[in-house]
Amino acid sequence: MKLKTALLGAAAALAFAPAAFAERGADGNVNVLYWQAPSILNPYLSSGTKDVETASLILEGLAGFDEKGVVFPRLAESVPTVENGGINAELTQITWKLKPGLLWSDGTPVTSADAKFTYEYCTHPEGGCAQAARYEGISSIETPDELTVVINFSAPKPNPYTAFVGGTSPILQAAQFANCLGAAASTCTEQNFKPIGTGPFVVTDFKVNDVVTLAANPNYRDPAKPAFATMTVKGGGDAAAAARAVLETGEFDYAWNTQINPEQQMQMAAAGKGVLLNGFGTLVERIEMNMTNPSPDLPEGERSTVKHPHPFLSDINVRKALSMAIDRQILVDIGYGSAGRATCNLVPAPEMFASPNTDCIAQDMEGAKALLESSGWVDADGDGVREKDGMPLKIVYQTSTNPVRQDFQAVIKDWWTELGVEVELKNIDASVFFGGDAGSPDTFQKFYADVEMYANNFDGTDPEPYLAQYKCDKIPGPDNQWQGENINRFCDPTYDALVDELSKTADMAKRGEIAIRLNEMLTKDSYVVVPLVDRGRLSAASNTLGGAVLNTWDTELWNVQDWFRVK
Repeated sequence: MKLKTALLGAAAALAFAPAAFAERGADGNVNVLYWQAPSILNPYLSSGTKDVETASLILEGLAGFDEKGVVFPRLAESVPTVENGGINAELTQITWKLKPGLLWSDGTPVTSADAKFTYEYCTHPEGGCAQAARYEGISSIETPDELTVVINFSAPKPNPYTAFVGGTSPILQAAQFANCLGAAASTCTEQNFKPIGTGPFVVTDFKVNDVVTLAANPNYRDPAKPAFATMTVKGGGDAAAAARAVLETGEFDYAWNTQINPEQQMQMAAAGKGVLLNGFGTLVERIEMNMTNPSPDLPEGERSTVKHPHPFLSDINVRKALSMAIDRQILVDIGYGSAGRATCNLVPAPEMFASPNTDCIAQDMEGAKALLESSGWVDADGDGVREKDGMPLKIVYQTSTNPVRQDFQAVIKDWWTELGVEVELKNIDASVFFGGDAGSPDTFQKFYADVEMYANNFDGTDPEPYLAQYKCDKIPGPDNQWQGENINRFCDPTYDALVDELSKTADMAKRGEIAIRLNEMLTKDSYVVVPLVDRGRLSAASNTLGGAVLNTWDTELWNVQDWFRVK
């Protein structure tokens, strides 16, 4: 039951000195910059990375993943395994034991009932949970005493470290969220903006899409931590400005996701005020093809829903041709340099789960044109745009606002224009695009465009919950407050059945084979997901910040309780 260890790659970590901790709060304030500003602090109502990561300062699970992808205990006394008796021989039950004496930040005891409530919160039939895949396969949760959480699975679960493990699956306080079940979840503003947690910090003020102000949790389980009395998480701007604020001006201590091109990386690092932290994991920049019709001519509530298939992206030959027209190595060169690798995979790591498919790497423009031509998509009137049965190939291509993504949009538009596709580019403020506002037309979940580009990844080293996001029942829509994880609206019963088989398969080699097949069904077979770049995570840390270790398997703020000021 040992998870495969994943190497962090070329991550540069600042030295950690435990002796630096004299007392909680002794090092004053730490400034963190997330240029994609958080919009909510409840990860169950947003799958946006900036929301999940900021929330992880406050909310925790039973366990997390370290910088090598290994599970370690947080609120639990230890990590259950078959060897220590915490997982039964049939792999159908895992038993967690809470550390005794744990307190919520309001001073009340943490109990197993809070974990059970969180499961009920996320799986409520009338609600939309952005992390539902983390609870896939659970039949029930028992709480025989206040410190014991027993999770029962409906079938053998070879990877039981999903629910309550990692930044996407924390425990909520039952007392605070008691009136927020189901359809009421999104209406609980106080709870969603100022959750009571067990993490090293508590929220003192939250200005949505702007700044989160935090203070050290007075009831944090380690009395000497965190070293910082307060933390400020500022949002907004762009990746280049964020990197500059750490590496050149020294205004901030840490900047997340400094997605800047190789030339800028060298120029900024030369200022000598900080370092770039880099590590490869499972973060893939990709294009998602909308399998439903986003036309504004449709009634609100029916746009981008399964009720209306997409008028031309439903044709696999169109999706395949769009992929064939892209030169992924050029994207790597202009956007990431050594911090990127061209890929055809949604799941690029760990190695046992990664498909050997490299068919998409080499651009094949002439092949793409021939494919469209043979499929009846022709430019009959000479205006440069192909059409079929009166339907022109006109695409709205959206993504979040940052320089690298706009560079990608520009070159991909050129390639698609050469292919005979008219392309309208749209970029949306990242705080809005990755937000969870069900009322906004511009979230990536709502997907009011034909194609959209973004990157995300899975925590831990097993991709089962990540691949389960593309099941039919995970499609966002008005009935689940647009919180489903199946962004492109792909639906294939064969795929669903294979995900179910994966959830029951214990043999690790077989699990690898199934995961590879699922990945290829989404990419190589159907082109509903068009991977572009396997992105190394790149962030910036000040020379005066100690303890920061880049983690590509959990949240980047996974060990913020261990950060300290270098004196």
